[in-house]
Amino acid sequence: MDVAKKTLPDLSLSSSAAASQVLWVTAFTFLTVIGAKAEISHYPVPYTLQTFFVLLSGAFLGSRNGALSQLFYLSLGALGLPVFAGNEAGVLKLFGPSSGYLLSFPLAAAVIGYLVHQRKGYVWMVFSFFIGLGIIFISGSLFLQLTVFHDWSKTIMSGLLIFSWWDLLKLSAASAIYNEFSKRFKKLPN
Repeated sequence: MDVAKKTLPDLSLSSSAAASQVLWVTAFTFLTVIGAKAEISHYPVPYTLQTFFVLLSGAFLGSRNGALSQLFYLSLGALGLPVFAGNEAGVLKLFGPSSGYLLSFPLAAAVIGYLVHQRKGYVWMVFSFFIGLGIIFISGSLFLQLTVFHDWSKTIMSGLLIFSWWDLLKLSAASAIYNEFSKRFKKLPN
């Protein structure tokens, strides 16, 4: 029994490393809240900066912590804090027109975090962000189809194409920011 204990890896974090991770996860949660408040009204889903911070949370925090930051964000909204666009909150927001986008945030951050840390290079990072946005758009469009439009042409136009230019801007900005930070700082908070 003592031999087994000696061969198992130590998975515990030092208290300072754990505190640092909690701080970064919380910071990206609240950056996503701020992103929701930067809103341009549009029916049925507004333009926001949330996905910008989803991309960055996965890249900076890695797969697990990026997903945790977005789960924390969704949890705050589900508990009734007005963290979503339009100062909305509550579990019902997670079953409306925006739900597919919102519910995909943890998965998108996890996939981005995984992919970004598999290889180095600007093109790979942009590809990773593009995959994350794809997850968000596929999920969002599916929920829009089920909850609002029931017509694929309207769904694709109002749930994907209308946001494509906006999200390409966010992807470009997130790529530039992450690229610059990763050049300047060898150790990022993941």
